[in-house]
Amino acid sequence: MAGEAPLRVVGRGEVGFDDLYRQEWSGLVALGWSLTGSWVAAEELAQDAFADAYRRWDEVGRLERPGAWVRRAVVNRAASLHRHRAVERRGLARLDARAGSEADAAGADRTGERAADRVDDPAFWAAVRALPERQAACVALHYLEDRSVAEIAEVLGCRAGTVKVHLHRGRQALARQLAALADAPDPRTTPDHREEQR
Repeated sequence: MAGEAPLRVVGRGEVGFDDLYRQEWSGLVALGWSLTGSWVAAEELAQDAFADAYRRWDEVGRLERPGAWVRRAVVNRAASLHRHRAVERRGLARLDARAGSEADAAGADRTGERAADRVDDPAFWAAVRALPERQAACVALHYLEDRSVAEIAEVLGCRAGTVKVHLHRGRQALARQLAALADAPDPRTTPDHREEQR
């Protein structure tokens, strides 16, 4: 990627783990946040990816682009986290149904995270997270990290054509979602809300 500092090479073509960590940490956390909406979860994803890289350093350190390896690890872990949360939501819904609970799903915190974890969560990234996993990963890598189609393909382990399709579909879905948000009336300006305020 343009503007990216080259990694220092140490012996036999290997990249130093400490250098990789320093150069990739903040980008991996940002990528994790764009996929989860939680800084806490994002840091955990990055930590776990680096822990795996460290355990497998004999292999990862010899890769041409070890940064791509840890990025893929973050994307894969975020996808696993989303699947895990989906299973939790379904399980909780079944428990609620058995207990006869009619909780308002629209008002429920679907991710199980505290509101404080979402302070910096703009509508765009919320819409990105609503996309299918691969579309969300492609959009996040493209817009957050300014990665090219070829670089995204390398990170995700797929063909460039596949990335182009995911980016195209992701952009279309984002345009629809964001347009719907823009068209939605502001509840603070509706007549009913103004009456309640009096």
